[in-house]
This record gives sequence, structure tokens and C-alpha cells, in this order.
Amino acid sequence: MNTDKIIGLALENLGKLDLFKVEWQHHREPGALDGTIHFHYNGQKIELPADVRKELRASQLLQLEKIAKEHKNGFMMVAYRIEPKVKEELRRLDIPYLESNGNLFLHKGKLFLWLDHSKPLKLDKESGNRAFTKTGLRAVFHFLRYEDDINLPYRTVGEKTGTALGNVPNILKGLKAEGFLLQLSQKEYRLQHKKELLDKWAAAYKQDLKPSLHIGTFRFLKPEDFHAWKQLPLESGRSWWGGEPAADLYTNYLKPEKLSIYTLESRSELMKNYRLVPDPKGNVLIYEKFWNEDEGITKLAPPLLVYADLMSTGDRRCLETAEKIYHELLQDKL
Repeated sequence: MNTDKIIGLALENLGKLDLFKVEWQHHREPGALDGTIHFHYNGQKIELPADVRKELRASQLLQLEKIAKEHKNGFMMVAYRIEPKVKEELRRLDIPYLESNGNLFLHKGKLFLWLDHSKPLKLDKESGNRAFTKTGLRAVFHFLRYEDDINLPYRTVGEKTGTALGNVPNILKGLKAEGFLLQLSQKEYRLQHKKELLDKWAAAYKQDLKPSLHIGTFRFLKPEDFHAWKQLPLESGRSWWGGEPAADLYTNYLKPEKLSIYTLESRSELMKNYRLVPDPKGNVLIYEKFWNEDEGITKLAPPLLVYADLMSTGDRRCLETAEKIYHELLQDKL
């Protein structure tokens, strides 16, 4: 989806309200934002440089703050779709935004406009690319951890990733089509643009794979057990800390507000072993373990997965800790 379509839809839907006149001026200068939006309202004219994107997700909030600091005279985020939590945070930071459905936030001087009247537009699903299906995401996660395995026989890759033999070449083809797989020779491949691949994987994992892994949401029978979570005797080789608790153990930087566990234990075993009670508003989130190999740490999910868990929250503490995990545990490898 290109910039012109995103802007065109936004201006068309704003125009239906007949409240003000809006014009778009495209920028062609290298390094500049995508263009400038001109608002004419009640005798006032406001011009804002604009950054146009397909989607704004919670994982991008720290990046948006950096852009805001670089444009102290103001700018506007324009996107086909903006997650509700991102819109809330943008309003808190006083950063103007415009969605293609016509939803708008603009606070400039005495002018204050806030429109939130339309349902989010649906994003087109990845079509025909097997690398970012539920099955493909499992394999891509493995390749991000063990890049050399890309060059193993398809049958071996399938066994290591839990992927059907026939899906393996299609997953590799999908990675190549997206520009993430570089062919070095007839039989040798390497990943490229790995940080971009990680972030694309994390977004797809949150949307498509992680919900299918969710076993349930719980609370402790005794509330004080939450504060003593580090003493919880997770069964070795069957349960692993993910999300916020794993991040705390990796970095000693984050005090968890929710506990995530990846497990091979059954629901009844979890409730019995850790004195858990089902509660849709609880603060213990449990997911099925989906990866095969472990890197010697028996009770922590891999840093790649913990990074993805944190980036999906939109919580500032978690985003900052995710960046810390990336720089300390992932950057050299990626």
C-alpha cells in the first residue's frame, strides 16, 4: 500500500465531514518527511510535515517520540491504520495523527480537533507468502536463532522446526520474495536485513501465532505469590518464563506487572503445581511452548521471543527494556 493511497483515503474521508479543507503537498527532497498537510479551518491555516505509514503499532512508540524530538515545530503521523493504544499515547504526547478512515487528532495553538468516529480499516492479509503464516512463523523464529540451519536438508529443517516437509521450500521462497534471504551460491543462503525481519516477525507473531498459543489467563490463589514469583518452582524442561518476568531476569531492569509463562504442562497441571485460578482479568498469562531447542537457560524463553513479547505491549517500561535486550543480547547476532 503506497503513500498516495493512504493519503488519498484520508483526505477523501475527512472531506465527507465538510468541516474544513485539507490539502496534501508531496515532498521529493531526500531525507525529508513524505509531505506537508495543509489544514484550512475557521479562517486558520496550519501546515504540518507528515510521516506516512501503512500501520502504526505499539512497538513503534519510542521511534515516534524520537521523530517528534527532531521536529520540534510539529509534525503529523498519517497511517492507514493506527492501533488504539498508539492513538492514546500520541494524544498524551500531543503528536497530531490522521488515519485513512478520517479519524484525526490535531492540537495547535487554540485549535483542538479530535475525531474518533470511524471504525478502523482492515489491513490486507499477507497473500501467498508462507513465511508469515502460523507455520512459517515457527520456522522463521528458528532461522533467526540458528541461521545456519537454513542450509540444512528440507527434511532436517522440518524436524527441527515442527514444519511439514512440503512447507519448508515455500517458507524459504517467501523469505526470498520479501528480500530477507540472500543467495550466496547454488546451495548456500544467508539472512539479510535481520532487524527488519525480527520486527516483521514480532508483529506477525502477535497477530497470528501468539493468540493460538494462549492456554489461559490466571491469578494466584494467594495474591502474595505474585510478588514472590521468582520463587515459583517452574518445572525444569517443561515451563519457561516469557515476557516481563524473563526480561527482568535477563536485564534486572523491569519490575513485572504481568507474568507470562510458556509451557508444555497441561492446564490442570499448571493450576495444581503453581496454585493458579482461571481469571480473565488475571495477571498470569500462559502460552503453549512452540520452539524446540533451548540455549542452556532452562527457565527463560529465548531473548528473541522476550523482545517480541515486550514490543507488543505498547508499555513504555516494556519498550525500553526490549531495546535493552536487543542491544545487549541480540544486536551482535543480528
